Amino acid sequence: MKSIRARLTLWYTSLLTVTLVLLGGTAYALLSYSLSHEVDAALNGVARSLTERAHGPSAFVPAEVDEAFRRFFGFSPWNRYFQLFDPLGHRDPRQPAPHSGRLPLSGEALNNAANGISTYETVPGSEEHPVRVLTMPVMEGGRMVNLVQVGMSLKSVLETRTRFLLIMAVLFPVGLVLAATGGLLLARRALRPVDRMAEAARRISAEHLAERIGGTGAGDELDRLASTLNEMLGRLDTAFTQVRRFSADASHELQTPLTILKGELEVALRSPRTPEEYQAVLKSALEEIDRIAHLVEGLLLLARAEAGVLRMDRRPVDLEQLAEEVYWRLKVLADSRSIRFDSELAEPVVVPGDRERLRRLLFNLVDNAIKYTRPGGVVRLSVRSADGTAVVDVSDSGPGIAAEDLEKIFLPFQRVPMTAPGTERGAGLGLSIARSIATAHGGRIQVRSFPGKGSTFSVYIPMSPEAPS
Repeated sequence: MKSIRARLTLWYTSLLTVTLVLLGGTAYALLSYSLSHEVDAALNGVARSLTERAHGPSAFVPAEVDEAFRRFFGFSPWNRYFQLFDPLGHRDPRQPAPHSGRLPLSGEALNNAANGISTYETVPGSEEHPVRVLTMPVMEGGRMVNLVQVGMSLKSVLETRTRFLLIMAVLFPVGLVLAATGGLLLARRALRPVDRMAEAARRISAEHLAERIGGTGAGDELDRLASTLNEMLGRLDTAFTQVRRFSADASHELQTPLTILKGELEVALRSPRTPEEYQAVLKSALEEIDRIAHLVEGLLLLARAEAGVLRMDRRPVDLEQLAEEVYWRLKVLADSRSIRFDSELAEPVVVPGDRERLRRLLFNLVDNAIKYTRPGGVVRLSVRSADGTAVVDVSDSGPGIAAEDLEKIFLPFQRVPMTAPGTERGAGLGLSIARSIATAHGGRIQVRSFPGKGSTFSVYIPMSPEAPS
């Protein structure tokens, strides 16, 4: 049974069945108890009424017995019983033979009567229905002088119980059928919006992620489900858009060096060349291959970082020493472009991390600062610690970054179109890789920039082991 509405109807009907059976059983038990209690109470009233008249020497006439039964039962039943016994249990010969027959006097009832105790019994009657009997002693001066025995057939009680069971046997199935039908209709109506949402979701594909699922407008659980699904579709749309843009940009970045490489090789093969010319062509081809390898390596690093499987060889790393290595390696580049490169490396700052990954992070940030600084500008590199966190600041006096571009610059293949004149533009992966490495170390990168005044990139890495955020 795969349909939710069918399962809901089945569960609802089953629960209702159990509830009705329990309620019916309880009602039947209460009805039986109430009928039995009323019969016993009425017999007790009849017996007491007759015992008050049993002190005299005269015998009871049938009219007196009928009047006593009518008084407590509301009518004089045909199958009524009355007998008067002496203390020894012998029937009073003055009483006429009852038309309903005689009832036995049990030894238990006789013994109880001798002790002044009344006894209720259910005994077989002259017909097929049992008889409820009350044996009550007549006491005088603390001793028993007579026994009064009254009884009534339980035919009406049994018939009442049977009618009750027949009524329940008819009403219960009808009620269950009506309840199941109503439950099925209600479930179908309640789940109709789910069918519409499923149909709308079925129409949405990777090419139509901009479509949305309509809600119920009632603010209920289904409306919240539609809102959640629409939020998920929005995230998928954004992710697919980024993947498409990433694929297009990666293809473009790979196509450029491959086109250059192919063109140079084709030109070299058109006519005989001197060894020096072949060497120049091969050198240029090797540079393009290095560029492709660097680009692929960066893409692979980003993919592994995005998937959370970036390998990290975590060991204590002195960021001050690492920054000094990066400083001397890139100072030559800064000097060649007439850029002053300063450093503030005062004291060791040790963090747990991957030395090669952290070196690439610092290299990318410093290389990016030099790339966007015009000749005569200044680039500064500093390392410090603050509140258990290592802080690396890379600042430049470049053109700065507009506020709306501060987050975009960390996306793959995103470039700010304000590099220094004569500077070779990179693939646009440096800052993305830097942020991925910082995140893998449980840290973050924060950028502060003022257009026309320069930018400062600050890397925060915890000095104690911490899971990547």
